[in-house]
Amino acid sequence: MTDQTEPTITPFGFLAPKPPEGIAPAPAPDATWEFPGGRAWVYYSNSKFGLKRPVLLSDGFENGPSSLAVLWDGLERKDFPFVSELRSRGYDLILIGYDERNASILENAKVATAAIKKAIEERKGTAPLTVGGFSMGGLVTRYALAKMEAEDDEHETALYVSIDSPHRGAWVPIGLQALAHFLTATPALSKQINSAAARQLLWRHIETVEGTPAEDELRTKFLEELKRVGGWPSIPRKIGFANGSGDGTGNGVKPGVDAVKVTTGWFAGTDLRTQESGDNRLVARLKGLFQDKPIRTSGLPDIDGAPGGTLETFGIAGLNLKKTGKTEIKESTVCFVPTVSALAIRDLDETEDLYAPISSHRRDESELDDFAFAPTNEEHSHMSEHLATFIFDNLPK
Repeated sequence: MTDQTEPTITPFGFLAPKPPEGIAPAPAPDATWEFPGGRAWVYYSNSKFGLKRPVLLSDGFENGPSSLAVLWDGLERKDFPFVSELRSRGYDLILIGYDERNASILENAKVATAAIKKAIEERKGTAPLTVGGFSMGGLVTRYALAKMEAEDDEHETALYVSIDSPHRGAWVPIGLQALAHFLTATPALSKQINSAAARQLLWRHIETVEGTPAEDELRTKFLEELKRVGGWPSIPRKIGFANGSGDGTGNGVKPGVDAVKVTTGWFAGTDLRTQESGDNRLVARLKGLFQDKPIRTSGLPDIDGAPGGTLETFGIAGLNLKKTGKTEIKESTVCFVPTVSALAIRDLDETEDLYAPISSHRRDESELDDFAFAPTNEEHSHMSEHLATFIFDNLPK
């Protein structure tokens, strides 16, 4: 580049691509409940009868407010028409959304709590509730239900369901976190990584380019608060689904290889690499006109390729960098929520735990009452027939 103006990089997140242009709107809900910090969109099974058998599902983490159109598109218009099938079985769907999806889990749990109370108030009859969520939404509702029990506040919930929720933590490669902080012309990326929710969700986090990967203080405090209210709700049956495989097969991403390489333009020489276990491992080289920062880690497992729900985080970063110069994307996908995290079975510190077949663990190792996983590693929070059937088979009759 010949001028000295740093190029603009589109400030959508590393965790999800920009919503597609012209996405079809969702059908108008039968009711919309407004709360401080968010809202709930209500779809009755039969509008003649009102709310009878509520199923409340919470949105997950990203930048900005929840989008009903995006939620509906993912649930209804992809591989399986979950909403239609749920309603045909006589259940009402309540989607919980937030004004700011990267706000603290503790704050957004207030919205979930308000939605639960409103559902009880509006319900016709005494059918119990089903409450849960996608990704971070599973943690929001887990905390909300546990806190209600700790405060002797009736939630009348028979089933809790989490869908690829990071109960033991989520993962964004350290090199990508460092890149978010390095791109000073796009502060929205750094803001996303340093948001309250990201700090609480991520198993390891860095606040600056020079940071050392560690459990963030906000995550430590969140886990302590979760423990204070009992860790989990004890009244409902607790089930969880992992979008990762359960046989120990990873997603094919090898450790310690190039993922994204920039060869021309403002960031020529920038190189993002997949995570490799061991000490002093190079995971990124970030180069600008007057900057050259190697990013190294020690003591982390081979987590990028682990079994789990995937996101195209390297691919999204590479597409952003292509706007500045020639960029080669060699690996697009990364494990975002390891299977063992979504199923609340093991922590993420050891490579052998991440890749161990679930069949080798006794089912009572999980903190959930029951769980299921995808046949192969698939996109994080992807709604498949396999997942939908698991939910339907467990709904209160």
